[in-house]
Amino acid sequence: MTKIQLHNTKTRRKEEFTPLDPENVRMYVCGPTVYDRAHLGNARPVVVFDVLYRLLRHVYGEDAVTYVRNFTDVDDKINARAMENVGKGGDVNAEITRITGMTTQWFLDDMAALGALQPSIRGKEHERAMPRATQYIPQMIDMIEDLIEKDHAYAAEGHVLFAVDSWKENYGKLSGRSVDDMIAGARVEVAPYKRNPMDFVLWKPSSGDQPGWRSPWGYGRPGWHIECSAMSYQLLGASFDIHGGGNDLMFPHHENEIAQSCCAHPDSGFAQVWMHNEMLQVEGKKMSKSLGNFFTVRDLLDQGVPGEVIRFVFLSTHYRKPMDWTAEKARNAEAKLREYSRILLTSHLRLSADNWGLYRNHEAYAPDLDVIQALADDLNTHLAITRLDALAKKASSGDVNATNSFLGSLIVLGICDDIASIARFGGPETELMDAFDLDGMKEQLGTLRREAMTTKDFSKVDRLKMLLTDAGLEVRMSKDAVSLVPGPNFDPSKLDALK
Repeated sequence: MTKIQLHNTKTRRKEEFTPLDPENVRMYVCGPTVYDRAHLGNARPVVVFDVLYRLLRHVYGEDAVTYVRNFTDVDDKINARAMENVGKGGDVNAEITRITGMTTQWFLDDMAALGALQPSIRGKEHERAMPRATQYIPQMIDMIEDLIEKDHAYAAEGHVLFAVDSWKENYGKLSGRSVDDMIAGARVEVAPYKRNPMDFVLWKPSSGDQPGWRSPWGYGRPGWHIECSAMSYQLLGASFDIHGGGNDLMFPHHENEIAQSCCAHPDSGFAQVWMHNEMLQVEGKKMSKSLGNFFTVRDLLDQGVPGEVIRFVFLSTHYRKPMDWTAEKARNAEAKLREYSRILLTSHLRLSADNWGLYRNHEAYAPDLDVIQALADDLNTHLAITRLDALAKKASSGDVNATNSFLGSLIVLGICDDIASIARFGGPETELMDAFDLDGMKEQLGTLRREAMTTKDFSKVDRLKMLLTDAGLEVRMSKDAVSLVPGPNFDPSKLDALK
């Protein structure tokens, strides 16, 4: 089994990844606050952890990986946007529901355009693996009550706050700062009901025009940090393998998650590995509306920049290094993808919409070992692309095995994840080959086999099976079905005589 090395923010070093349970590898990544379009910086962690998700599935199996990414759909930014839209006296709660539903779908559509797989519970349940905070309010209330009972939180003037002093020896270890340093250097909310300026909100009161729920402390809503702790506990347990997000979340969000989760479940380790991606710039400058270099993923897609190009540019830089989006990088990425597509569409594979699924799932098209080793070295996507280029060179010379591995490597990187991605960059000189009629051949073989079962003359079955096998197809026959699977040496031109 491939050994994976990951940089753990908690220990500040690269470590061999050993899951708590190899049959259920669990990862939680902080998702978006849904009130607007996702900007380019929001997309970077999605792509980074999508690659990790794909790698984990490759190493441990699709059914052995659980990946949870939440939606924050109760937040002051959402409330402000709703108030702005409806004005005084409008139905704010109805507007919040409309905004969060619409922007959640926007996010899913835009991330799908970047080739991101949907999170899932062991490869099956997608919706439950993308929880909305509002679906877990009772669990948040239970967790807050437990923290109060254990003297790690206290109620004051309709609020409930986490008592940082109750966790003072450990608070700040993830970000490497002491409580005293954080008080001196951070802008914290000064409130008379706080025992310590660093104490953070677990629950806060809501007015009549704000979303809220009944609780032991009055009508109110949860603080941001408790949401992820409650959802990760419910879906992954008190201890799980990996927690990820952008490094802007390290403090205070992730620091506060650790504090409240470890205090609520003192016998757990919460997340074993913490991973953080660096931030994104545009043309060497911080993305900012005032500089005119702020844009959403949808802005780029609407301008004609394919999602595969955006993804390729992201993967060209290691996730722990600052990434600079430039127009030149986008042009170079598109040129590279056109070359990749040309290689595939003029190869022996004869790719088409009809046969794509067979290639997509066949072990003969497994990704190149060097590409996997690069990804296993702390998601070194830059090195993976370098090795992909070497593979492309071999594939362009007609090397069948290299071409097969090239296709598998593109799939595991999510760069060309479906036939549409490949065709999009093919150009008129490399249009998709006409699909060979695989279903028709399966039907023909099945009919001959049924006749032979009656006549006991299997000569026609054996002859057709021999021709199909000679073309590189694996013929599998059972009592009820016939299947044809392209093998590593599949040559569709040998099937022309059967048309």
